[in-house]
Amino acid sequence: MSTVAVIDYGMGNLHSVAKALEKVGEGVRVQVSGEAETILAADRVVLPGVGAIRDCMGELTRLGLDAVVREVAARRPLLGVCVGMQVLMDHSEENAGVDCLGILPGEVRAFTGLSEVADAGLKIPHMGWNQVHQTIDHPLWANIAQDARFYFVHSYYVEPAAPALIAASTHYGVPFTSALARDNVFAVQFHPEKSQHAGLQLYANFLRWSG
Repeated sequence: MSTVAVIDYGMGNLHSVAKALEKVGEGVRVQVSGEAETILAADRVVLPGVGAIRDCMGELTRLGLDAVVREVAARRPLLGVCVGMQVLMDHSEENAGVDCLGILPGEVRAFTGLSEVADAGLKIPHMGWNQVHQTIDHPLWANIAQDARFYFVHSYYVEPAAPALIAASTHYGVPFTSALARDNVFAVQFHPEKSQHAGLQLYANFLRWSG
């Protein structure tokens, strides 16, 4: 039986993520854990995240899970979700500036800094359903329609250092990166566990992905 670990550092939508993985993961053992040994032994790992990035990074570091995430990213399939995507980057503008894990090169920017968002009268946070436009062919997009709608809740967006990292984009006043991919790492800004069929399909694809 294969295993997937959902990293528990007190900052994620853990119950919903685990339930979604269990729903699509026939023959897969889902483990919600903050133990390094359990996480590193899993075949695949999900890094969820909600809330302020300073708190997320603070808890990851306090629990010693920052090093665990870096080790996972070096050798097995890793899926970052929402703030779990943002912490993979080099640095975030949130909370007056926070250094992140530096696994993927790039910055996390605030929607409040974009005149196009303000001029269009768009609310921040970006909350609700929006289209995700796939920009690369990737196993995690299997059986998911182009421009399928996913559920978002965020005030900050990722700006990768290299266009080659972008796996999907979404428009909210301006286009922004809504998914990243490099080698065995995939990350999404939206919440698959809140995104009905398309989100469950993405989780199912992740559980079949070898990285």
